[in-house]
Amino acid sequence: MGLQRILVTNRKGGCGKTTLTSNIASHYASQGLNVRLFDHDTQGSSLAWINRRPETLNPIEGVDASKNSDHRLTRSWQLRVPPGTDVAVMDTPAGADITELTALFQLNDTVLIPVLPSPIDIHATAHFIKELLTTGKVRNKLIRLGVVANRVRKNTIMYHALERFLFSLNIPFISSLRDTQLYVHAFELGIGVQEINSPRNKVDKEQWAPILRWLETPTANESAEIRPLFSQREN
Repeated sequence: MGLQRILVTNRKGGCGKTTLTSNIASHYASQGLNVRLFDHDTQGSSLAWINRRPETLNPIEGVDASKNSDHRLTRSWQLRVPPGTDVAVMDTPAGADITELTALFQLNDTVLIPVLPSPIDIHATAHFIKELLTTGKVRNKLIRLGVVANRVRKNTIMYHALERFLFSLNIPFISSLRDTQLYVHAFELGIGVQEINSPRNKVDKEQWAPILRWLETPTANESAEIRPLFSQREN
């Protein structure tokens, strides 16, 4: 397969970018692929997660992309994706300028945007997506955009409001991820929720299935099958 580049971004902080980034990286690593995770956030959460990853699991190479640690190297050289990489996953920083974010985009990149079910997050994400869609670089480079609802609880008024908002967008609403401590537990262990062998994460694997299908079929089914969270039974 050719190099696949996946960027997880939203200017709003605390929306779960690192959750998506780490779980995407762990999925592809578990498939035996060569995965590099570029952490553009100065907090370095994705790199901290990689450092916790057990040696018994397939490795993920972390890249500190938050700063130029070697001033003798150009920024583009530092952030290059070395040959042999199958999947490059990028965890972008909160509060970044739209120009700074789109500077990371390359031809045929895939961009996932997590959003939380709160009025502040919905408003901020709506503004962010509008900026992305009106940026020429997104259109010219054939960037694929998709949205994932994160940390949601079924049968809540706020989730229904979030779902209505996401379906109103002119980009795919891929899936909803429930609010569960399993993600916290997985992060502390340096793994993804799909690497937890337990009946407790059956629902989580089901919720990740549409995301992985969308990532792996870039020219098909752009609308994606949506499984509303409130119709699922939590274990």
